[in-house]
Amino acid sequence: MSGTTTAADVRDNKAQSRFELDAHGEIAFANYRRVNGRVIITHTETPPPLRGRGIASCLVRGALEHIRADGLKVTAGCGFVADYLDSHPEYADLTR
Repeated sequence: MSGTTTAADVRDNKAQSRFELDAHGEIAFANYRRVNGRVIITHTETPPPLRGRGIASCLVRGALEHIRADGLKVTAGCGFVADYLDSHPEYADLTR
């Protein structure tokens, strides 16, 4: 992944219910729904030219930081987010 794109660059586009990361002019995103104090991330997508560069991981990390800052919990509604949470125990508090 480029050193110029970080989790801090992830923004919460509340109007479209998705977290977004602009990486080299392409938008990676994670769709979500908010239900009873939880954010259910239902789908993540990285543009094909950016795949394999760690952009999706950066996107999910940034989304989780937004969720934590908002005092919410997360539910993984897609496989990528579930795998990310399984391999990053530092976010376990967000799943309880």
